[in-house]
Amino acid sequence: MTSALEHFGEVAARAAAQVILGYSTSFGTATRLLGPRHRQHVRTIYALVRVADELVDGVAAEAGLSPSEQDAALARLREETHRAVATGYSPDVVVHAFARTARTAGIGADLIDPFFDSMRTDLARSRETGIATFDAAAHEAYVYGSAAVVGLMCLRVFVRDERLDADRLARLEHGAHQLGCAFQNVNFLRDLADDTERLRRDYLGSSTRLTRRERDAWIAQIRRQLADAESVLELLPRDARAAVRSAAWLFAALTDRIARVGPAELYRRRIRVPDPEKAVIVARAVARTARERR
Repeated sequence: MTSALEHFGEVAARAAAQVILGYSTSFGTATRLLGPRHRQHVRTIYALVRVADELVDGVAAEAGLSPSEQDAALARLREETHRAVATGYSPDVVVHAFARTARTAGIGADLIDPFFDSMRTDLARSRETGIATFDAAAHEAYVYGSAAVVGLMCLRVFVRDERLDADRLARLEHGAHQLGCAFQNVNFLRDLADDTERLRRDYLGSSTRLTRRERDAWIAQIRRQLADAESVLELLPRDARAAVRSAAWLFAALTDRIARVGPAELYRRRIRVPDPEKAVIVARAVARTARERR
């Protein structure tokens, strides 16, 4: 017989899964390719990350919360996340679902705190006059907390039942770190209009408007990050590989599309990969994984 806590956990997991369906078609598609033992865990990670991200990107402000109230709301979410991971329970279904995943996969404060630090940076930068600009050091710290640690959280889910030597684990962690950074840098390029006009943030450190040379430098960096991640994909458990490969290839295709338009166009519209092309990329990733011998 299912206990009350188990039943609540199942309901929380289903509720958390709705977040990715509502916010990201690309990641939603990729998670469906994960093996059943991983799928829900990755969705719960995404749900918590998305809830925090929406809080700092204007949802709380639109609801009428003052800057100090937004700070307090983020602090409460952070505290509740730590409490839930420690105890195994939260009345907040998204936090509860994440805590179950964290306790299963060994996700602790070493990854949770940098994430919330980056979210707090967004709130602080939102109160600067003019456009808040991130220099190279601030960019690196922000991207580590907002994206690289998310990749590392997912990796802990994927390898939780594996016996890994130190070299293989280090290579996988580097790949997860690089893939998270690539995803975030791509999003900075495709979200230039919203980031600069609505959020008043310049994550890419451009002194004025992003130049073609600066755009090309970011494209080159993203491609290096994706290549690093691609080089270790075969070290992942097979039931995680097709999903991660699909996501990486989708963002590679998005990077190619961004590279083909001028910076001015990036300030006018959000570049996307058409659904038929996405379907082809996913099919190729699944076929490639099926051909691998291990």
